Amino acid sequence: MIVRPRPHLLELFFIIKGSIVLRIMPLLVFVATLSTAVVTVYTFKPGWLPKFDGGPFALLGITLSIFLAFRNNACYERWWEARKIWGEFMLTARNLARLSQILDHLDGSLSPSRRQLLEYNIAYAHALLLQLRPGDQLPKITRLLPAEIASAFTQSKNPPEIILRAMERILIEALRDGRIQPIQFNLLEELIQKLALTQAACERIQNTPIPFGYTLLLHRTAYTFCFLMPFGFANTLGWATPFVTALAAYTLFGLDALGNELEEPFAPIANALPINALTDLIEIELREALGDEALPASPVPKDFVLM
Repeated sequence: MIVRPRPHLLELFFIIKGSIVLRIMPLLVFVATLSTAVVTVYTFKPGWLPKFDGGPFALLGITLSIFLAFRNNACYERWWEARKIWGEFMLTARNLARLSQILDHLDGSLSPSRRQLLEYNIAYAHALLLQLRPGDQLPKITRLLPAEIASAFTQSKNPPEIILRAMERILIEALRDGRIQPIQFNLLEELIQKLALTQAACERIQNTPIPFGYTLLLHRTAYTFCFLMPFGFANTLGWATPFVTALAAYTLFGLDALGNELEEPFAPIANALPINALTDLIEIELREALGDEALPASPVPKDFVLM
């Protein structure tokens, strides 16, 4: 996610980090070059190409812009839903850290079962991150798990579920030993269910993209419009055509590329959600609840990007 102060007027035209201009630059250069070639032919060899009216292109451009707006709204809705899911994930982890104090000893000292439960929660956060955005999280996870659970974790088709089962067993053992009452067990178990719901909701977003036919139709229309646009306006705009068509292509191709990035909120790209940072925040808060003094460093943006 891009994290930076709002730029001044002049800075808007020179900011590259976080912009999609580099991704679409080859297309812009192609459209501008094509426009220049078309204007050159119209100017020096006017009989080589037929003349077209720009009116239909303007009408098609309005229709295409509305179509792009609908798609971008759908992509942003996926991005925003994913952010709400991770916000609820953080809230559930905080609630578990508070409510799990009923597992502590009568004198208020930290019990081994509570430490294990919250460390499993930390491991679960990293496991979910590993599933959504594969990286170097595995050593962090296995350090927090006993050998038998770590082995089951690495061999499982659904690794986060292994950790949830281990967390559930802690509560079941505490209930059987009489350390918590059934109503307390139900309260804690409900939080475990919310953690499982977080995984299911993230999988729903990750595994259900916007229908391909919808995206394909938009791509075809946008590319066709931008490549034909010079022929519709060269006779009217003259040598201003390359600039105008490149500007229009920047808007259309840019919205298309931005929608592609928002459609994948968990991808390791600049405009995706900072789930690495959110996972680190969960670990920091849970370790603080455990009374640990050596806390991980708070996540900070690098080159205005928070991952």
